[in-house]
Amino acid sequence: MCDPCGCVIVNQADVKIIETCGAFTKIAHAGFHCLIPCLCQCTNGMLSMRLQQMQVTCETKTKDNVFVTIKVAVQYQINNDDESIKAAQYRLTNAREQIESYVYDVVRSSVPKIELDDVFETKDEISNSIKQNLTLSMGEFGYAILASPITDIDPDAQVKRAMNEINKMKRLRIAAQDEGEAVKIRAIKEAEAEAARTEIQAKADAEAKFMQGQGIARQRQAIISGLRDSVNSFKAEVTGVDAKNILDLMIVTQYFDMMKDIGAQSKTNAVFMNHSPGALDELASAVQKGFLSGLPAAPGFAVPQGDLMQR
Repeated sequence: MCDPCGCVIVNQADVKIIETCGAFTKIAHAGFHCLIPCLCQCTNGMLSMRLQQMQVTCETKTKDNVFVTIKVAVQYQINNDDESIKAAQYRLTNAREQIESYVYDVVRSSVPKIELDDVFETKDEISNSIKQNLTLSMGEFGYAILASPITDIDPDAQVKRAMNEINKMKRLRIAAQDEGEAVKIRAIKEAEAEAARTEIQAKADAEAKFMQGQGIARQRQAIISGLRDSVNSFKAEVTGVDAKNILDLMIVTQYFDMMKDIGAQSKTNAVFMNHSPGALDELASAVQKGFLSGLPAAPGFAVPQGDLMQR
């Protein structure tokens, strides 16, 4: 395009191509330039030196035959040298279509080799592959590829629902396992606590039985001492009475006291025994044998063996 006045103004971050009679002459950078219209000098096109970005949407399928839509953001820029600017102007008609075709080629040759789950994990590798391929191809036309990140991987809606369901089931399974482990730990801790309580209770019961045994031993010792004192006192005051007769009298007395106590209680479980006068000797003998056989021998008190064997 020729300017009749011969004046050309180029904005910042732009360049214009100057031609003379249709042949390349020079590159006009930002500022004011004067042309000679009579020599057929004019500008032919303007190129932007700014960083540009284009969005490429490509649909392809994965190795497991799932169709996905991949969006790639390509950031490119013309190299700031005359040869690159000249190549971008004269060797390439539409840079955006050229970049888009290279992105399609790389994506559709890489993704079909990868399964869907791995596409999300290897998107950086696919992005690097796109950048390397574009850098090698577009470098011949004066373009530099700064980055080509994959901004979105969008599978089919049904596939996404299935993936979400799988993830949901997996998390529920993990939650169930964790809950079962918690129940197991709680049961173990409760069992340990119960064992500790049982051990403490057993020690307490053993101590109580020990103290009870000592009390019973003292009680029996007191009974023996009381019987010894009673027998000795009775023998000292009444002559001609041996220890056996005294014990028989005491047993019969305690027997009738017991019968009196049973009769005084309205709700007492009673065991009825033969209490006729003729059976008193047998009762005294049986009670005496059972009573004396369970008591240790006390010093100063002894029942004559002949008296015990007489019955």
